[in-house]
Amino acid sequence: SKFCSFKPIYKPEQFSTNAIKTSKYNLFTFLPLNLFEQFQRIANAYFLFLLILQVIPAISSLSWFTTVVPLVLVLLVTAVKDASDDFFSRLIFVPFNRLRSEKWMDVQVGDIIKLENNKFVAADLLLLSSSEPLNLVYIETAELDGSTNLKVKQALTVTGEMGDCIEKLAAFNGEVHCEPPNNRLDKFTGTLTFRDQKYALDNERILLRGCTLRNTEWCFGLVIFAGPETKLMQNCGKTTFKRTSIDHLMNVLVLFIFGFLAFMCTVLAIGNGIWEFQEGSVFTAFLPRPDGVDASFSAFLTFWSYVIILNTVVPISLYVSVEIIRLGNSFYIDWDRKMYYPRSDTPAEARTTTLNEELGQIKYVFSDKTGTLTQNIMTFNKCSISGKSYGDVFNFAGQRLEITEKTEKVDFSYNPLADPKFSFHDHSLVEAVKLEAPEVHNFFRLLALCHTVMAEEKEEGNLLYQAQSPDEGALVTAARNFGFVFRSRTPETITIVEMGVQKSYELLAILDFNNVRKRMSVIVQSPEGKLSLYCKGADTIVYERLHPSCSKLMDVTTEHLNEFAGEGLRTLVLAHKNLDEDYFREWSTRHHMASTTLEDREERLDELYEEIEKDLLLLGATAIEDKLQDGVPQTIEQLSKANIKIWVLTGDKQETAENIGYSCNMLREEMTDVFIISADTPQEVHEELRKKMKPESEDEPTIIQRGILDKKSKMLPDETVDGEYGLVINGHSLAYALDKSLEQELLRTACMCKTVICCRVTPLQKAQVVELVKKYKQAVTLAIGDGANDVSMIKAAHIGVGISGQEGMQAVLSSDFSFAQFRYLQRLLLVHGRWSYLRMCKFLRYFFYKNFTFTFVHFWYAFFCGFSAQTVYDEWFITVYNLVYTALPVLGMSLFDQDVNDRWSVQFPQLYSPGQLNKYFSKTAFFKCVLHSCYSSLVLFFIPYAAMYDTVRDDGRDIADYQSFALLAQTCLLITVCVQLGLDTSYWTAVNQFFLWGSLAVYFAITFTMYSNGMYLIFTASFPFIGTARNSLNQPNVWLTILLTSILCVLPVVAYRFLLIQLCPTINDKVRVLRGTAPYLSLTRRQHPSPCAGCLNQVQRTRLSETLYLF
Repeated sequence: SKFCSFKPIYKPEQFSTNAIKTSKYNLFTFLPLNLFEQFQRIANAYFLFLLILQVIPAISSLSWFTTVVPLVLVLLVTAVKDASDDFFSRLIFVPFNRLRSEKWMDVQVGDIIKLENNKFVAADLLLLSSSEPLNLVYIETAELDGSTNLKVKQALTVTGEMGDCIEKLAAFNGEVHCEPPNNRLDKFTGTLTFRDQKYALDNERILLRGCTLRNTEWCFGLVIFAGPETKLMQNCGKTTFKRTSIDHLMNVLVLFIFGFLAFMCTVLAIGNGIWEFQEGSVFTAFLPRPDGVDASFSAFLTFWSYVIILNTVVPISLYVSVEIIRLGNSFYIDWDRKMYYPRSDTPAEARTTTLNEELGQIKYVFSDKTGTLTQNIMTFNKCSISGKSYGDVFNFAGQRLEITEKTEKVDFSYNPLADPKFSFHDHSLVEAVKLEAPEVHNFFRLLALCHTVMAEEKEEGNLLYQAQSPDEGALVTAARNFGFVFRSRTPETITIVEMGVQKSYELLAILDFNNVRKRMSVIVQSPEGKLSLYCKGADTIVYERLHPSCSKLMDVTTEHLNEFAGEGLRTLVLAHKNLDEDYFREWSTRHHMASTTLEDREERLDELYEEIEKDLLLLGATAIEDKLQDGVPQTIEQLSKANIKIWVLTGDKQETAENIGYSCNMLREEMTDVFIISADTPQEVHEELRKKMKPESEDEPTIIQRGILDKKSKMLPDETVDGEYGLVINGHSLAYALDKSLEQELLRTACMCKTVICCRVTPLQKAQVVELVKKYKQAVTLAIGDGANDVSMIKAAHIGVGISGQEGMQAVLSSDFSFAQFRYLQRLLLVHGRWSYLRMCKFLRYFFYKNFTFTFVHFWYAFFCGFSAQTVYDEWFITVYNLVYTALPVLGMSLFDQDVNDRWSVQFPQLYSPGQLNKYFSKTAFFKCVLHSCYSSLVLFFIPYAAMYDTVRDDGRDIADYQSFALLAQTCLLITVCVQLGLDTSYWTAVNQFFLWGSLAVYFAITFTMYSNGMYLIFTASFPFIGTARNSLNQPNVWLTILLTSILCVLPVVAYRFLLIQLCPTINDKVRVLRGTAPYLSLTRRQHPSPCAGCLNQVQRTRLSETLYLF
């Protein structure tokens, strides 16, 4: 509800209202907008053009319903799908629209509004006051980034004094200057001028629309942005539409089909002109020509007539069928119980339905490390303090012992505020704390003060830490157990308990962490009045800012860091310095000026941070363990066998990344070599890249220009090398290598390696690496991550996969597919991805085959009907051929077919490689379908034609008429394409059987019904084939002709496949033959878990009976 408002600097008309629209359509605009969008598809517009041609009597030889019925059905199905998608998108945003009855849409910039507990924030607000002590509020940002962890915001003290006093709030006359609307959820820059004082505003003072108020009775806020200008709506912009490689290929093929259609129509039009000129005059006695129509004009009309008749080469139902198949395969992912993670109750989710088959063609996987390969559950494992390493356990002989569950743990019972879940095994560190070693106390004091953690103490001594990252939570918990307990914080103070004594430090400044600084510092004043700066950050960053006197300690600490990193631990370096009061007072003044400016605020603050964060004194380093997720090494090994290259892009230091690489089986000892790129100049990076893989080569990388229709693309061909190699490159070198002058050399070297690890990379560099591979490689890429820093990489890749882990849900919300554990990636790709690709390719091959076969029969018939554009089939058969007779069988195959089951798909990852090479559907496969269709159409036309020519019934009556021939031809066609479908089906289910036999039964039922006397008497003009079915299909020679035609169409296919399997079997053929001897294999596999490659080679020598299993 609205309480008061003040007059803003600008007129209210210059600001957006708070009303938003999250749906594309409404009741009045749905029909015109949806039709406009649908007719932007070439195929739909083409059929609309055909419909217009069919209403011209001089051109059309088909009734209007042959086009109208399929077109309307396709438009209707698509419209229903679009309407449902739009409806559910409105439901998704229901929290933002459902409160319009409470005047959300009337809220304007400048209003002060009151929010109550568990209510959604109505607009982007500047927090003024709250019911909680210190003007804190707790919010949940699940609608923004998916994170359910509570976050803390705090009002300025000067505005918090107003509390809930309506008079004071109504008299509030502050002036806010801030940045323009943008989509940065983690950043806000502004100032508040109030009572002649200027105050800096940052993200900690802002409540964003879409957040939910929690554990706070009430709060007041000033509306900064409303409606479409809120950061939530700014993030709802158009996402790049991802299309599969098959979609792109389909566009090219449809253009070819149009050209081929025009060619056929031109040939038949020329034939009509010649026939009319030579033979047409003979028929003018009983078929007189209209005035002004000669042979050439007749040919022109015939061209358009055949455009209508041969339109089935562009199948209108293709796109709808493709969407149904994709939707069905998406449901399989959602329903897969083997990808369900019960610990967090998280199922796998296909967040898009348009990229399923692309999952079966992945060549490159780009993965984050923390939270993706690892659990992102941090535990304080080791540390180095003042040159001494802690964390290892030694026996009396000084030998290091392996730490197990039975190893004695440190007893923290002396500390009543210790976390009982924390465990540590090195007793010497506790002794150092008890002996009050100054360096050790300073070490843990830094951990207790330098952070952004919030403490919640519901019961005395029962502390619950709310940390923005697991790292911070682990470090603060470690300090807590070793006697430096973080107790509470306010905007001005941090309260900790040091060895049982509570102390309150004045918090003078926080120097924030970000991906560029890679460090965080705080400036505090102790109760004794001493000013100190505490800093923690990446080793390379902190080392650059140390005092020269720390050089020896830095060398020792570096050795410890390398040991920690070699064990796969995440490390941070800690440093501090004491500050002079006069200098800090002067620095603080400049800091306040910089923090209250609107222009170049970040640059000015960075300069000040650099100035004060120098000449630091090294304290030591921390080492945190982040364990691998279950099944990660096995998953990476399986993906590698599938010829999928895995690149890890991580922000960790080089040694940590290398160790994780070995732990995950990405780097192996048996590799020929592992190259390290760590040069500091562009020239050195170029030399290292050039000389690592091919030192003898002086040539620049070869670039191949590819593309059609003026859409040229550059391609860097793969190069073969002897042996297996790994590449590790740090972020500093990567920055140089991603320059345009070196990017091709980087990609050339990286692609010759089996594994690539990029460490110390920024989120932007992650996206740049993905874009580089997409630019120069004709390969499908997949990016997988779990945090907000992975979003740019996920969006850049062809397919983005989000892991719902410990870092919120931003990665999931930006992804195309999501699940809870990295190990599920192998099932997503090797099972669902491969099946989806295989099914889609089978569908397209068969769909084009049946439609081209159907159409080519018309083409051959034209040479026997004087090119008169007469149809060879009944009009009703033409209408329902794609929609009824052949629709369900091909959908059944495309939704349920499996060449092998899921277990075999995982056991034989080599089955995945054909998808990477586009072997199942390509331009070559398409032209094979055309040739196959051409042969089948010749048989389907000339065999029935010859069989019917001058043929009589067994009672002596003549049946060599057009209608009997049409019935015979269409019956042969339908049975042949059904038999062909049966040959293409690898996995039979009850649904497949029902669809196939049901379609044949429906055909005969409809045929006998439409050709009955009753239909002719009711609709004489629409059903002229009276009695044709019962008079023809009771003749033995007709059924013998159907049998002969079907055998001649199918026999070459069976022979070709048989010879192909015998002479050059594919990996699929070999595995399927092995599957045929499954009872024997199940016994031997108990002794040999991984079938060897030799087993597959032996399949080439199988007996004929085993090979016939494939048919």
